[in-house]
Amino acid sequence: MTTITSRQNPKIKLVRALHQRKQRDGQGLFVVEGIHHVGAAAEAGAAFEYLLYAPEQLSSAFADQLIERLAQRKVPCYPVRAEVFSSIADKENPQGLLAVLRQPQRRLADTNPGNFAWGVALVAPQDPGNLGSILRTIDAVGTDGLILLDGGVDAYHPSAVRASMGALFRHPVLSASFGEFAAWAGKHGYHVYGSSAQRGTDIRSIDSYDGPAILLLGSERTGLDEEQASICQQIIRLPMAGKVTSLNLSVAAGILLYDMQDKLKK
Repeated sequence: MTTITSRQNPKIKLVRALHQRKQRDGQGLFVVEGIHHVGAAAEAGAAFEYLLYAPEQLSSAFADQLIERLAQRKVPCYPVRAEVFSSIADKENPQGLLAVLRQPQRRLADTNPGNFAWGVALVAPQDPGNLGSILRTIDAVGTDGLILLDGGVDAYHPSAVRASMGALFRHPVLSASFGEFAAWAGKHGYHVYGSSAQRGTDIRSIDSYDGPAILLLGSERTGLDEEQASICQQIIRLPMAGKVTSLNLSVAAGILLYDMQDKLKK
């Protein structure tokens, strides 16, 4: 294929536009950058719109093989001049590989204990790094997926994609209002476990968790409000021995999920 040499090329302009949430939502696309992340997307069978690569910046045999495999899958692969590629890269020292992917279309209405026996729900998360890190932990402990409630940052923000370390491509991410989620959880008999820094049962006192289960986590700033806490079968508290009042959201999620992994009755 002819090398892309202009920053005004439509494919280059689209990548630049997809750094904005409005464009990601409107076009149903998102950007994945870096050899590891593009490779994880390919391995998971993600839907590629096209691939861009800068031959001068590639120094990995794996990257060359990855481009070849994607081309064999009929993914359009376009070489890009190095300075043009650098203008759209999110990293200071780009690896020379970037892809535009289609966002999976998943609905809460199609989700139930048969295909989502254990999951996490986040209320309006604000930090894309936290969201991506929680997805990474979801993958590590074997949780089925993530539900985003009442807006907040999207899972396709570049920082969330990067922090997920490929987990985004292996686990469903759904969006819903809290009201829709509460009705869905009740309809399907989910046991909802919430977390609070100030109240609830000390995690060390919990012998078991009942499935199907959802771990419900409030926003970074305010935690769960009264309405959100009211649908939980149990509120869990992490012990705090020092003077800090709470943990980072992704750290708390990791502790809770590993405890649930150990004690969940499936």
